[in-house]
Amino acid sequence: MVRALTLVGMVWASATVSAAPDADDYRRSLGLREAWSGLTRDVAFPAQWRGDGHFYYRHTVEGGFAFVLGSPDSAQLQPAFDAARLAQGLSAASGQDVAPLRLPFSQFAYVAEGDNPNGAIRFSLDSTYATWRCTLTDYLCALVTRAGRPRGFGVVRDLRVPADNAPRRSPDGQWEAYAEGFNVVLRHVADGKVTPLTRDGRGDAFYDPETLAWSPDSRHIALYRVTPGFPRLVTRVESAPAGQLQPVLQTQLYPKPGDAVDIEQPVLFDVAGNRKPIDTPLVSNPYSLSPIQWRSDSSSFSMEYVARGFQTVRVVAVDAGTGKAHAAVEEKADTFVYADRTFLHDVGGQGRELLWISERDGWRHLYLIDGTDGSVRQQITQGDWVVRDVLHVDDTQRRIWFSASGMDAGQDPYQRQLFSVNFDGRNLTRLTHAPADHDVAISPDGRYYIDVYSRPDMPPVASLHRIDGTPVRELARGDISRLLAAGWKAPESFVAKGRDGRTDIWGMVVRPGDYDPKRRYPVVENIYAGPHDAFVPKTFWPFGYHSGGDKQIGMQALADLGFIVVQIDGMGTAHRSKAFHDVAWKNLGDSGFPDRIAWHKALAAKDRSYDISGGVGIYGASAGGQSTLGALELHPELYTVGVAMAGCFDNRMDKISWNEQWMGWPVDARYARASGVTHAAKLRGDLLLVVGEQDSNVDPASTAQVVDALIKAGKDFDLLNVPGGEHSVGRSTGPIDYVTRRQFDFFVRHLMRAPTPRWNAEKKGQP
Repeated sequence: MVRALTLVGMVWASATVSAAPDADDYRRSLGLREAWSGLTRDVAFPAQWRGDGHFYYRHTVEGGFAFVLGSPDSAQLQPAFDAARLAQGLSAASGQDVAPLRLPFSQFAYVAEGDNPNGAIRFSLDSTYATWRCTLTDYLCALVTRAGRPRGFGVVRDLRVPADNAPRRSPDGQWEAYAEGFNVVLRHVADGKVTPLTRDGRGDAFYDPETLAWSPDSRHIALYRVTPGFPRLVTRVESAPAGQLQPVLQTQLYPKPGDAVDIEQPVLFDVAGNRKPIDTPLVSNPYSLSPIQWRSDSSSFSMEYVARGFQTVRVVAVDAGTGKAHAAVEEKADTFVYADRTFLHDVGGQGRELLWISERDGWRHLYLIDGTDGSVRQQITQGDWVVRDVLHVDDTQRRIWFSASGMDAGQDPYQRQLFSVNFDGRNLTRLTHAPADHDVAISPDGRYYIDVYSRPDMPPVASLHRIDGTPVRELARGDISRLLAAGWKAPESFVAKGRDGRTDIWGMVVRPGDYDPKRRYPVVENIYAGPHDAFVPKTFWPFGYHSGGDKQIGMQALADLGFIVVQIDGMGTAHRSKAFHDVAWKNLGDSGFPDRIAWHKALAAKDRSYDISGGVGIYGASAGGQSTLGALELHPELYTVGVAMAGCFDNRMDKISWNEQWMGWPVDARYARASGVTHAAKLRGDLLLVVGEQDSNVDPASTAQVVDALIKAGKDFDLLNVPGGEHSVGRSTGPIDYVTRRQFDFFVRHLMRAPTPRWNAEKKGQP
């Protein structure tokens, strides 16, 4: 594409587009992922360990990808399995063509098959997230189904499905416990004598056999008594089901914010049939309780309690002899405790000392807690940086290995480095040093680790180390020479101050392959602002796509049509300070836009090719779809064109878990203030809504309600409803992804102001 440039005043502006992208441009652009993935060698993915001390990982090879298996004791690598037979077995079971060097997963786990602890593998498909299991002897593959009763987003049991009532045998083999109706009974294995443990179970307060846990000494049983929550069902019409003409009705158990959840309360019995009353005020208002965990000496059991509203999390311990409960750990916040990222390690397994992660000082750090009274014995780490993940704990050495980020002044604060430290906070040791993101996997025995480190502009290096950091050998070093020869250019980082004028906001810039700094390019932002993570890639990113929780569109593919495409982590996202994160609290409509707008303006002031004079385009899926709509409604001075896919546009319509964590409970007026439906009449600019008819993650009625509000407000917009489409509405429906092409078309027409090819004249309407 060629643009003439004119200087108007002191602002460079693009003139008429002389060459709009044609079908060949689309073909090249949308073929990048396939082309690039074949041009690299030994680009390693994060490593994993088997229980027997072998490691394995995926890497690029001629023709695609291969999985290799190795051992610290040998420099030889071997195939992790027979890829040809696995592809054949998965093809037969799934009905989809699977190629041996294009297996549709990047990680897997070895699982037992018969007497062989590594006789099968288990994995989730990249496209559908369905879990499969394949044996490694006859290579038979099957979908994995969960035994027992499913729960809607983990908090409401589906009482239409029977519970898994297989007898739970005691560790000493003398007893079995199981449910009879709504009650629980104990059977003596030797003589078959059955003793009822409860008689007061009923439909609205039953004893759940799936939660039953034996003490290690076989003297006690603990389980939950359940008061069922509200069984909300979302109903969807599948309008074009495969293999038949008539539509099909689909239903899904789908709790939403404010709905009553299952109330679980612990109960305790001994094998003589005696019930020991438990004080329950410490777990009186549960959003959730974790599975019961017995201490190794059988003296007590514990459970992690998340209070409704996510402002209190406790580890509650119950004495087996008395039933007395106490808070072994208590975490409170005025905003939220990030319950999905808590960490608990019971030192020695007896509940006397606990390792815990807390943000109580404003940063995410490790603490040693006295498990008998919940007091802090030692803050282990401290400083203006964050502990990301605990990777290994050695109780004997009293030492912890963990990843952390933000310790290096002037460097990317999201890059992870590996450290170790004593329980008393002494001897903090840095084990990785390269200025990159380090993805570390530690062996089960704690003797070795594999470090795969990279940046978006640097291919991965995988190396094996002893646990003290001593290098053993390099495993793989990515070769991207052919990729560079083909014209690939690394994305760029850009840092600007946020809304407060002080905080650094980090983003990524992707330019067209034929970028000319003398030209002007319209700008498109790829947005996902969910508070549960940060989203700008920090690792090598060779194939033109960035996969997060939801399928993202290829930023490079879009850029190559004549755009500059960016991604930004604004305030409200994770892995920075607690204050940075708290911006999202009851404020998801913010989406970090004040920071994003400041970032765009800062880059435009520095780079004259970065043209935001005609507005910025924006696209996103799921929570990114919500943010996209919010951009056009609340910030039309900058954002003028948007593609919102599978959006949770009103948090009251979405799943309970994610939304109550960030928007709070009870449901209040702030939910409405964050709703794209509420602000529909404020829409300016051009909007394309995309929704999958069978979205099981976000109720598709959320999109329909936006459509209804826009119609009532007299607004023009485009809508693409994909029959049978799931949450990943961009699934391939032809030679390319149809939804991707429609999205690209939308930006070419409305942001570039250029015509698109006449697709209906093309074969099958595709590039």
